[in-house]
Amino acid sequence: MTLLKSNFLGIPVSGELRMGSSRTDQKPVEELAPLLQALLDDPTITEFGWTQYTPYFNDGDVCEFSVGEIWVRTTEDVDSDEQEFDDYDLTLWAHPSLGRVNYEYRGEWPNREYVELGYEGPNEKRYRNAKALNEALTSGAYENALLDAFGDHALVTVREAGIEVEFYSHD
Repeated sequence: MTLLKSNFLGIPVSGELRMGSSRTDQKPVEELAPLLQALLDDPTITEFGWTQYTPYFNDGDVCEFSVGEIWVRTTEDVDSDEQEFDDYDLTLWAHPSLGRVNYEYRGEWPNREYVELGYEGPNEKRYRNAKALNEALTSGAYENALLDAFGDHALVTVREAGIEVEFYSHD
């Protein structure tokens, strides 16, 4: 709680200020362009996307809009009789054709660190491009622009021909 002495549009304000959500400072949406373009320019990436929504409930916590982890479909991730991929299978933590980065915890609390051990897979540059977009989208720094562009409760799919937005049903 903070004691407040200021004005709002020239009208004096005093009293107790209770801070609400500490939202991330927003960045210009134009900064996303090179990150999106890196995936669109890759001939092996056929589509990628993410979900974005405000939870309906959050066990008493404030429900806040956020963007989920991206998924990426490549020319190698084609559904077949033997294998079917859904968006969860195509996230970056263990992608079937982009590879993955392994991590481990080192040290003891409170100085424990999460350390990257290295990349495993066929094309590290492709993986790092996808990871850079993922980190930007999930950082919270573009939430206002993404909410304005694609709405709430949305599944966003990006392809070379354009962006498709569908209603996203979640629990």
